[in-house]
Amino acid sequence: MTVPNAATGRLELLSSERRFQLLVEAVKDYAIYLLDAEGYIVSWNTGAQRFKGYTADEILGQHFSRFYTEEDRATGLPQRALRIAAEEGRFEAEGWRVRKDGSRFWTSVVIDPVLDQDGTLIGFAKITRDITERRRAQEEIEAARVALMQAQKMEAVGRLTGGVAHDFNNLLTIIRASVGMLRRPDLPEERRRRYIDAIADTAERATTLTGQLLAFARKQPMKRALFDVGERIEGMRQLLTTTLGSPVALQIHADPHTGCVESDPHQFESAVLNIAINARDAMPDGGILAIRTYAVAEPPKPLGLPAGRYVAVELTDTGCGIDAETLQHVFEPFFTTKEVNKGTGLGLSQVHGFVKQSGGEITVRSEVGRGTTFTLYLPQVQAATGPCAVPAEDTDAAQPPKAGHVLLVEDNEAVGTFATDLLDELGQSVSWARDAQQAIDLLSEGEPAFDLVLTDVVMPGMTGLELAKLIRARWPKLPVVLMSGYSHVLAEEGSHGFDLLQKPYTVEDLQAVLARHGNRRAAANEDFTPASAAR
Repeated sequence: MTVPNAATGRLELLSSERRFQLLVEAVKDYAIYLLDAEGYIVSWNTGAQRFKGYTADEILGQHFSRFYTEEDRATGLPQRALRIAAEEGRFEAEGWRVRKDGSRFWTSVVIDPVLDQDGTLIGFAKITRDITERRRAQEEIEAARVALMQAQKMEAVGRLTGGVAHDFNNLLTIIRASVGMLRRPDLPEERRRRYIDAIADTAERATTLTGQLLAFARKQPMKRALFDVGERIEGMRQLLTTTLGSPVALQIHADPHTGCVESDPHQFESAVLNIAINARDAMPDGGILAIRTYAVAEPPKPLGLPAGRYVAVELTDTGCGIDAETLQHVFEPFFTTKEVNKGTGLGLSQVHGFVKQSGGEITVRSEVGRGTTFTLYLPQVQAATGPCAVPAEDTDAAQPPKAGHVLLVEDNEAVGTFATDLLDELGQSVSWARDAQQAIDLLSEGEPAFDLVLTDVVMPGMTGLELAKLIRARWPKLPVVLMSGYSHVLAEEGSHGFDLLQKPYTVEDLQAVLARHGNRRAAANEDFTPASAAR
């Protein structure tokens, strides 16, 4: 019996659909089922039953949103998923789903629209895969990564605190022993001077150490100025030659079009010098240190710097090089490969902190036996007119200070007492305010008039910087000098044009501040009278 062609086609179609149905039913690793246009379930495979726990008899005709968590249903996620699938041709996401027994599992979901021959939406095909184990494995890997990073961080912190404690204990040993000897009534004058000098030298070393730590942490107040990088490097030629010594040849190639940067020129020189010292130590038998400066239209993308022009300072030595393991730690504080007492391990961390605080980046590449190259990238700044400005020398600071009335604002009792004594020794009369509000009250009284305000930055309540801004607004002719050993505000925002007296300061530093402002005031013949007193 021959079957007509039309009947044969229908049988083949039915056979094809049956084979497809058998294929879908046989899949156990995926939940594959159909929804009608409203989201009600119209087919169910073995994988769906295995994942979700429902038999076909239990689930057919139910809305697919029952598989979503209460939180997702409350936000309308099931309806949103169907809308996106219908409008964009597919919805794909990961999320929590709920089994029949109430347990949750993490899924990868794909929803595709099903259209008839006329393009009308008649339903959705939904495929769900249980990826709970994969997600758990990813979480374990991430947890292990975080734990490793934390362990490395704690190792670095341990090295930092251990290094700080070691260095400061050495310094304190000298100071305490010297003080003990100075208390002896029969100590010869020559030895007395020696111990006083030892205390002064040790205090200077402690100041340098804290400065290096702040530079690493990018919290060092910066005295920004516009300067030409190429000219600055050329100006360091003699210093670098002396530092490197005769076995090491210095080569400087400064492109005249390198350009200007706005940063702390002294910290810049310190950074270059630190790298040069490391290069010298890597070439005990001699070699070459080549320094090159040039402009960069765009920084290398891996650095993640903002778009724009940069100045590059490249320092290349022909030394022993750095192995890959050491290269990962070169910018960490107190990390050093040098012998004991041959280095603090703070030099390169200080360089790193300075560059980052200047808005730039530093890279290092090295190969054992082939030398090392450090490259500093600093944002290029266009000078307003002509060449980069060079800060003028401060001639006032060399003059003796004139007598005046100083308002000291300091919340620390010991520091305030000591500063008052110093100012008195320098011929100044002093009014001491313990906080900003007390200082404002004294200024508002108007009598006696003040010639200068010295204020600490970090204080309870109103900070010294906030006080300085208020004084500038209300008493614009009264000079204000900020005093700080560390302030995140100054590190992040700068001193807003106010002079900064860095703690710990010397008698000479304080004398220079008094002379600078006293002599400028005298030259301008400006006697300050608070505005409130003039009323």
